[in-house]
Amino acid sequence: MRKLTIAAVAAVLLAATAPVMTVTNGSPDGNGHPYVGIGLQAAPGGGFVVCSGSFISPTEFLTAAHCFDPSLPALLSPKNQPPFPLVAGVVHNNPNWCLGCGSGLQGFDTHDIAVVTLKAAVNLPAYAVLPTPGLVDSLAMMTDVDIVGYGVQGFIRGGGQPRDIFTAIRFFAPSQLVQSNNRASDEFIKLTANPSKGTGGVCFGDSGGPDVLGGTDVVLAVNSFVTNTNCSGVTYSQRVDLPDILAFINSF
Repeated sequence: MRKLTIAAVAAVLLAATAPVMTVTNGSPDGNGHPYVGIGLQAAPGGGFVVCSGSFISPTEFLTAAHCFDPSLPALLSPKNQPPFPLVAGVVHNNPNWCLGCGSGLQGFDTHDIAVVTLKAAVNLPAYAVLPTPGLVDSLAMMTDVDIVGYGVQGFIRGGGQPRDIFTAIRFFAPSQLVQSNNRASDEFIKLTANPSKGTGGVCFGDSGGPDVLGGTDVVLAVNSFVTNTNCSGVTYSQRVDLPDILAFINSF
């Protein structure tokens, strides 16, 4: 999730921006994952919250529960770069979502899944595919995972606080499962975010975006949180293949 000022959002909505190099080793996605979209919502105090997600049908958008306030509409678009045509939707957070309800790094977040139901259909050439129950448990460590989102693509350093590089262009990067059967939590997958190894990682604004089984359209998980402000090392994502998570999504 990322909060932007009104001026910053207006800039990316009204004018296309040239892609830039990224410290998370990604590249512009083009039409590679047409079902991955951007989501915006008015933020308290002004500006907008920005998240990513995936269209799983013409009227359903899968994202993270921590992204949006269910009392307010979310504005969604599947376009891969500005300017964005936006469709309004109603946010439905998993009723068991909770922050700070457990101990440890992963325990602070649980059931981090939301479905946004659209008020108008979005017709796409392909939609994201939900996994079979327990799919992640059958995958070996270092399984290829494709990560896709619209978040921060790097940082400009020097002369004070680092500044975000944010273009609102959909980026893709390869990653790999770091843990499978030996996860610290059964709710999350852990992905490498180490550009020195040739893999990419997620950053602020990629929350809710899909972690897709390499070479497929199957969403294994949605991006939940990073472990440092550099968006490096490892990242954690809420599994979609858990039976209770699938039951919640399929209820729509």
